[in-house]
Amino acid sequence: MAKHVRKGDQVMVTSGDHKGEIGTVMRVIPKDDRVVIKGINLRTKHVKPTQTSPQGGVITREAPIHISNVSPVVDGKPTRVRFVTKDDGSKVRVAARGGRELGVVRGPDAKNKS
Repeated sequence: MAKHVRKGDQVMVTSGDHKGEIGTVMRVIPKDDRVVIKGINLRTKHVKPTQTSPQGGVITREAPIHISNVSPVVDGKPTRVRFVTKDDGSKVRVAARGGRELGVVRGPDAKNKS
């Protein structure tokens, strides 16, 4: 199933503790239907000293948010997403607000260019 957000998209959190905040998608976790957004939903973790990090200490990092709680941003406002198939067979994400094209959705037979 195609997802409405992809890595690099500007999104707004639509529900939860961080409602209304805007950030960029750093990572999409399709297995759990979650996304990690830069600078949002920060959690602190106390880390013991190990060989890889001999200093240890407290680290702060972004925790995942469920994908249903975020929406792409167009002109500063959240929008729903439609999927449109063009004449050449490519599938495109289109913003319901304004009809702007959000990007091409690669199919299962497309080569990984990331």
